[in-house]
Order: sequence, then C-alpha cells, then structure tokens
Amino acid sequence: MTDKHRHHTRKIGSLSVHPLALGGNVFGWTADKDRSFAVLDAYAAAGGNFIDTADAYSAWVPGNSGGESETIIGDWMASRRNRDDIVVATKVGAGYPERPGLSAAVIKEGVEASLRRLRTDRIDLYYTHYDDPSLPVEDYIATLDGLVKEGKVREIAASNVTPERLARALEFSDSAGLAKYVAIQPEYNLVARDGYEGPLAEVAARHGLAAVPYYALASGFLTGKYRPDATVDSARAEGAARHLRTERGLRVLAALDEIAAAHDAEVATVALAWLASRPTVATPLASARTVEQLPPLLALADLRLTEEELARLTDASA
Repeated sequence: MTDKHRHHTRKIGSLSVHPLALGGNVFGWTADKDRSFAVLDAYAAAGGNFIDTADAYSAWVPGNSGGESETIIGDWMASRRNRDDIVVATKVGAGYPERPGLSAAVIKEGVEASLRRLRTDRIDLYYTHYDDPSLPVEDYIATLDGLVKEGKVREIAASNVTPERLARALEFSDSAGLAKYVAIQPEYNLVARDGYEGPLAEVAARHGLAAVPYYALASGFLTGKYRPDATVDSARAEGAARHLRTERGLRVLAALDEIAAAHDAEVATVALAWLASRPTVATPLASARTVEQLPPLLALADLRLTEEELARLTDASA
C-alpha cells in the first residue's frame, strides 16, 4: 500500500485492510474474466487490498457450478504476482457443491478446493457462510481451529448467524482457547438496519468483532441511479427499485442527494461513508462489474462527513 492510503487502514483481527472491501460475487457472473481483471487491477492500483469471495460464487448462474469467482481471483493474483499484497476472504458452508452444512468433512474439503482455485497456500479470512443449526457450534469451531493451526487459514469469521449462536461460538473459543471469529458479515445498509443493529451488533461489539456489511448499497439503490421515473439495466434492478416505494427509501435518497451535493461527492460514496462510521463496522463491502463503477466506491476512503450529516442520515433511515 502506498503511504497515501496507509492512514486509512482498518484492522480485522491481525489483518490490515483498505476501507473498501471489494465484492467478488460479480466475477464469473456479470463480469467475465477480462472485465474482472480490469476491475481488480483498478482496485489494486488505488491501494485496495481486501477482496471478498465465496466457494459458491457464482453457482446460481446457468452453466456455472460455483468456484468461478475464486478461480478468476486466483488467476489474477498469479498473473500479477501480488498474492502477498492481497487480503483474501472466502467462505464455506453455502452448500456448494451440493454439500450443505459445516461438518468437518465439508469444511476440510472446502478449504482445499478454495486453496486450489485461489492458487495459494492460505486464506486470510475464512467465513462460515451460513450457520449449520444441525451441529453444535463447538464442532465447527474446532474444525476451523485445526485449519488455523495448520496455517491454511489466518483468521475466521461468520456470516448469516443468529446472535445466540454467534455468542455461543465466541464464548466457546474463549473458554477452550481456540481460534475465534474476528469478523461478521451481515446485511446492513441505510435502508436495511434492523437485521444487524440490536442483538447481533451487540454481540459483535462485546467481542470486538469487525463488521464487513454486504448489500452495503442495497443492490444498487444507494448509488442514486434508481429514481421514480428511471429504468435501470441491472441484474438486480427489481430488488433495488422496491425501496422507491417506501417512505424510508425516499427520505434516505433526499438526504443522500443533499449531502452528496455539499461534498461534490457521489451518492454511493456518502452511503458507504455513513456505513463505515457505524459502531463495529470496519469496511463496507461493495462490488463493481466495470472499472467505471469503482471510483465512487473507492472515494469512501477520503470522504469525511460531519457529525451533523451522519446524524441526518441516521434519522432519515430510522
């Protein structure tokens, strides 16, 4: 990382990361290999070092089987010879390929397959993608601890988990002296706050977890490109446009517009800056399928909103 970006670094456990986590869900889905490489190059050139993917990305696309995103990222790191500069996060337990849950066998096979596709010997941040309610948390924490002891995983994290199960996992790690989750990846943004704020965020705060929120831009709604009379060509247009039909959505958009204008910033940048300012949040997670979509995301690192502006957004989104 250049000196210009060093003062912005955020900590996730022992890892030092750029303030924007780049989502890899589009790689091998709406972005082919060349376009993905271009986005990754531009992100790295701007000082970005934190790339988020999962073994299941993007199994939902007809003709894909999962693993496409990891393969593209692995090929990119190999061709750029920059593995040591990049913090790679991936996930296990979304049932790819047709192996649901977090049994020891699924995790151990999953990590080997991810390491192969990523063309590396270790994963920096390894998430349980979904909880496996059929198992005691002690079982899979013990499995993950084994991977950390073997050096295959540096830090572990959780996504899609209830506050109760998360607390139990963290308390078990503490009492047994095993690897402990350092991060949580919740859905969290200006128009979706209830799922994270409250019990889940309280557990995260109590244990010092770093939050890396996904859907940070509400499937694109918080970029400001969705307006009452506009049509948008996007794979996620319907999910984003529904917020135009809510009072909260329109209130948030109005506040974002005004604050963005005051800073000569993009709406997306302001939405990410609000998220980054929230308790426990280390880095919002956002994806770009083209190089042109990247600058407003990266601008997060340099935008400073006033306390008053942040409070205004918090009120508008309540």
